[in-house]
Amino acid sequence: MFQKTQRKSLSPDQAASLAALDQQLEGAADEASRISLRKKISAFWYENRQLLAAGYYAEEVAAAEKADSSWSVAGALYYTALVQSQDPVLKAEIAVKAVRCFENASSLAADNPAHRVNLALVYAENPPADNPMKPVLMLRELEQQYPENPSVYNALGRLAIKTGQWQRAVDRLEKAWSLDKKNPNTPCLLAKAYEGLGNTVKANEFAAVCNSR
Repeated sequence: MFQKTQRKSLSPDQAASLAALDQQLEGAADEASRISLRKKISAFWYENRQLLAAGYYAEEVAAAEKADSSWSVAGALYYTALVQSQDPVLKAEIAVKAVRCFENASSLAADNPAHRVNLALVYAENPPADNPMKPVLMLRELEQQYPENPSVYNALGRLAIKTGQWQRAVDRLEKAWSLDKKNPNTPCLLAKAYEGLGNTVKANEFAAVCNSR
């Protein structure tokens, strides 16, 4: 099990802290206490940069709370683990978990496009062999449905950066930026896109905004 491997990386103090949380979880008298402790264990693993374990406990929380926000948190942890993984087999396994979480989130809040945007980003990171264009098609559909939603354009910008389509990335991300100047991710993505395009002035401009957030 992945948790056994990750537990071996803990220092004695960290292992003791986790053991105390495990013991409290085992003795928890009610569901509210179990949920609270699972959140603490998920946070423990996150703080120790073990995102797969953090996602596992966040998913248990989501299954208990049955809220789209909880499923989204679990999905986000799995997605970050997916991005960081270099093992193709492990990536495929993590992608299944992330997809499940974002699909559950979307089923509970179908009117919230963010969950489908995140689902598309998971597919972009680990494209289905039988439908590699799936993430792009999903995002284009969302663009038609939500033409003023900045998260859609941010996601399209990410995909364009991933494939080296720098001008397209700039166009999508500038659209996102025009719709939401408060998003901390957009200027960072724009810095990358302009750098790829060879526009050092604009790249430095947005990099400064990115670093100030």
